[in-house]
Amino acid sequence: MIHCSYQQLIHFAEQVFLQMGLSAPSAADAARVLLSADVRGVDSHGVARLSGYVRLWDAGRIQTHTSPVIEHETPSTAVVNGQAGLGLCVAPYAMQVAIDKAAQVGTGWVSVHNSSHFGIAGVHAMMALPHDMIGIAFTNASPLVAPTFSKDRMLGTNPIAVSIPAGEEPPFVADFATTTAANGKLEILQRKKESAPLGWIQTKDGSPSTDASALKQGGALLPLGGDREHSSHKGFMLGSIVDIFSGVLSGANFGKYVPPFPAYLAMPSFMPGKGIGHFFGAMRIDGFRKAADFKKDMDTWIRDMRAATPIHVNQPVVIPGDPERAETAHRMKHGIEIMEEVYADLQLLAVRFNVSL
Repeated sequence: MIHCSYQQLIHFAEQVFLQMGLSAPSAADAARVLLSADVRGVDSHGVARLSGYVRLWDAGRIQTHTSPVIEHETPSTAVVNGQAGLGLCVAPYAMQVAIDKAAQVGTGWVSVHNSSHFGIAGVHAMMALPHDMIGIAFTNASPLVAPTFSKDRMLGTNPIAVSIPAGEEPPFVADFATTTAANGKLEILQRKKESAPLGWIQTKDGSPSTDASALKQGGALLPLGGDREHSSHKGFMLGSIVDIFSGVLSGANFGKYVPPFPAYLAMPSFMPGKGIGHFFGAMRIDGFRKAADFKKDMDTWIRDMRAATPIHVNQPVVIPGDPERAETAHRMKHGIEIMEEVYADLQLLAVRFNVSL
């Protein structure tokens, strides 16, 4: 493992994005969103993905000289065209539109088409927190997931993120894939040459597998739950909801038509929409009750959950957001560990773009 500081990595990512043609504000936005994954402990979606974005740009699938635009809107809703831009920049723009609308009329709902991979969902949902709003972020993704009872890849890992402010306690931040595990975790296992837990993936013929490389042989990720006996149909439903809100509602591609993240994979021969789709929501708390009263009750809710009797004394109950906050504090102080394979990729980018790592 190689240790790097947050400041080193965010500066490096920002310089790479500048070399790709992003404006200074957009490059800063993209680097901030990208590194938010690393500091929160989501190593699969941080700098490990930087070379993937560069390859998409090389393939002409990401445009860096465009800006997202609102195509249609009402007082509380909007459709944003990402103009084939970098999702790391398109998503903050769209979430801000949702926040601005919520500030005016109580709630804001924004669907996005013609975008690309937007990093971790949680960082976008959290944009609502300083405004005493609840934030919501969805995105569809490359079709790697087989619906319950199917062999075919029909859905992405399709994450859901919800952020809810509290008072004296830190906010509730849920950010999770609708699959048993995100594809990035399989990529990490492949680099480590380790097996995957049973229930994460299946082979091409639909049999359970622990081979972390099963996707490369035509296998599929499994919906949250893993199999029907463990309620994979519920994970399938959650992933479907995200896909419909992100893709069908926005006019983006959906289901098996969503463009793949790896640039070396062929694009679908038929695509009913444009690019990848996202969906964002912002809800003013005082549209329902006094914000101070709500946050006081959220403090009580959080403290009650944490005070629940643990099964094991060395593992207390945590609320969504607690592990990420602890990881952020640790990594900002002690640095971020980068796998040697990932660091080697970054070194290649450093040489190509003449950027210091």
